[in-house]
Amino acid sequence: MNDRAVSRQHAGLKPVDWWRGGVIYQIYPRSFSDSNGDGTGDLAGITRKLDYVASLGVDAVWLSPFFRSPMKDFGYDVSDYRDVDPIFGTLSDFDELVGRAHDLGLKVMIDKVLSHTSDEHPWFRASRADHDNPKADWYVWADAKADGSPPNNWLSIFGGSAWQWDSRRRQYYLHNFLKSQPDLNFHQPAVRRQILEEVAFWLDRGVDGLRLDTVNFYFHDRLLRDNPPKVVQKQGLDAVPLSNPYAFQQHIYDKSRPENIAFLNELRTLLDRYPATTTLGEIADEDPFGTMAEYTQGTDRLHKAYTFSLLSNDFSAAYIREIVEALEARIGGGWPCWSIGNHDVIRVMSRWGGADAPPALAKVLMALLLCLRGSVCIYQGEELGLTEAEIPFELLQDPYGITFWPELKGRDGCRTPMPWRAGADHAGFSSAEPWLPIPAEHRAKAVDVQDGDPDSILNAYRLFLAWRSEHRALRTGSIRFIDAPADGLAFIRQHEQQQLLCMFNLSAQPMSISLVGVTGVEPLSGHGFSAEPQSDRIVLSAYGAFFGRL
Repeated sequence: MNDRAVSRQHAGLKPVDWWRGGVIYQIYPRSFSDSNGDGTGDLAGITRKLDYVASLGVDAVWLSPFFRSPMKDFGYDVSDYRDVDPIFGTLSDFDELVGRAHDLGLKVMIDKVLSHTSDEHPWFRASRADHDNPKADWYVWADAKADGSPPNNWLSIFGGSAWQWDSRRRQYYLHNFLKSQPDLNFHQPAVRRQILEEVAFWLDRGVDGLRLDTVNFYFHDRLLRDNPPKVVQKQGLDAVPLSNPYAFQQHIYDKSRPENIAFLNELRTLLDRYPATTTLGEIADEDPFGTMAEYTQGTDRLHKAYTFSLLSNDFSAAYIREIVEALEARIGGGWPCWSIGNHDVIRVMSRWGGADAPPALAKVLMALLLCLRGSVCIYQGEELGLTEAEIPFELLQDPYGITFWPELKGRDGCRTPMPWRAGADHAGFSSAEPWLPIPAEHRAKAVDVQDGDPDSILNAYRLFLAWRSEHRALRTGSIRFIDAPADGLAFIRQHEQQQLLCMFNLSAQPMSISLVGVTGVEPLSGHGFSAEPQSDRIVLSAYGAFFGRL
């Protein structure tokens, strides 16, 4: 049986639209499980832990980059799209992972970094050689201004100019991220064709979906016009901190260009050849909801997209309602994906809960996230209630943190290894010293500790995910908010005749939510939360939740 036939065979594991309302578990391979004792997680380590992932009740795993790379940005600088980096294993290891995941009923999504490559990629080495080689225009090259300065004012997210001088070409090349991550020139048809071939390589190996890194960065303005300044009054929704000068421009010419839609059409056409596959786009933009709506409309663009709105520091009930309602008003027939944590932001228990965040907060945030309209991404360790690790400067690995220290400490604090066994060396992650230290407080939250505790955060995830799977309204239904006190959220999810009332208390004090205008509420059980229904109100405990059928 060839690879494509295998892909079609496994497509029958779940409905074609499994992704609509599906729950995706993000794995950061470097920090999940080390099988060979070198201190770094790998694909074989992931495979041996897939039973654990399946026990959560999620639909899919999303693997952050594991491709061959010099690792200057930990895999987001790809030097070979078709090979596994030796630190993670081999292509055979990947095939075994996919086979085991499919046996367990899990879909496999991979992180495709298409906007840029490593400067060690053979394509870039050829491109920078001279102006006349076949790949000369595969990257974004531009002449210096008359005074030798960069072609325009575009800035890199990692700080400084987005242009790097190359002495061989005697030109600047564009890099929206590190200078070792040159941007591909998507205006070149040969580049677009090649990128689609790179994607097809993995689809033929049985991959079920793509998480598309920086999906709105593929195209740049051909005229290289300057970005206008932005009046910055507060932290925006694009997750760029004010300590980074990138936040002081309106990024209207260096990303989110209209030409991107045509490429998304080509990409979707390719995906449609593989049953039950899906795309998830990461969008950081001046108008995130407008771009999400534009990129997910109809059946010829992305299946779903997410932005950074709930990866912010604000988790007030008013903010969450504002964000969800604003997106609902814009997205139309498009489809969102929600997350409250990933490999790029401070862990949610520290970001939203502070130093003394109680386990009950993790449980209510989990339930809220899983009840919003859309698909959901859960970042490894959220199901354990892990907090942000404090990494001293001398142990930092992340170039972003090293650049912006001490105002920003980078992303290492959310990337520390998974604690599997509290009493084992290195918490059971590896037999060797891990690439990042494992905090002592994470040992107390290890999988083996929580596994046997029926009241643990881990078992709360398992129970709630199983309960959610039984209610179609929570996977695909509409959402309508009703009024609640300042620290509360209440909404109705509806699919056809099924209506569910969902209420959440985000405070440390009991809360009473009125049922005025809501009649015939039948309390539901089996989700792990308890509340006191009264004739005209629901009384929620601190960080409590209520679910009822209407």
